[in-house]
Amino acid sequence: MAMPIAVLVSGGGSNLQSIIDRIEAGMLDAEIKVVVSNREDAYGLTRARNHRIPTRVLLHTEFPSREAFDEELVRAIRESGVHESGAVVMAGFMRIVTPVFLEPFRGRVVNIHPALLPSFPGVRGQADAADYGVKISGCTVHFVDEQMDHGPVIIQAAVPCQPGEGGDALGARILKLEHRVLPQALQWLAEGRLEQRGRFVHLKPASRNLAMQPSAGVDTDTQALVWPPLEDGF
Repeated sequence: MAMPIAVLVSGGGSNLQSIIDRIEAGMLDAEIKVVVSNREDAYGLTRARNHRIPTRVLLHTEFPSREAFDEELVRAIRESGVHESGAVVMAGFMRIVTPVFLEPFRGRVVNIHPALLPSFPGVRGQADAADYGVKISGCTVHFVDEQMDHGPVIIQAAVPCQPGEGGDALGARILKLEHRVLPQALQWLAEGRLEQRGRFVHLKPASRNLAMQPSAGVDTDTQALVWPPLEDGF
């Protein structure tokens, strides 16, 4: 049975599109039950509607507190059919969530961040990395906890940075990898292969034969190091 998921977006929703594409290609064993946004003009909502996926808009400005907003968010997700056995994906959702939201889905909330955590958390991850002059940057998929961009890491992809490269150019290269590592992490979750032990996430062996990407996690097209390695189809 496909894993039911809710996807939360605040903007363009390109990571949402990568999830939709992998599902429709038969590579990701999940079903998007609802896409929720805190912004009416989020293009991610249009992407969802183009694929006949139910959408909800919850404007955070209409709630007296973060907790009140999160309580309604939980209700919307549960009403869509996503419960403890499903997952919630924060795909560019620009909100800090509270325990009110996390407790019902503890260990089932996943976020994608455009930097190699714990370095450069926050909304300017790519720009901060570029401005700092780092030699390597990338993206991180992690479980969500009460702190911003802090939870246990599932998978990371690292790319070389060019001297003087701006945040937009770096971010565009990172985004291509986000579109691969996020669906991969969700497939591992759907297969029940992710085990959390404190801050460590262990990937269990697959129950079927799967081809890994070549060269021990090095993607030759993007010069990226991805670990754990991407599997066939991602």
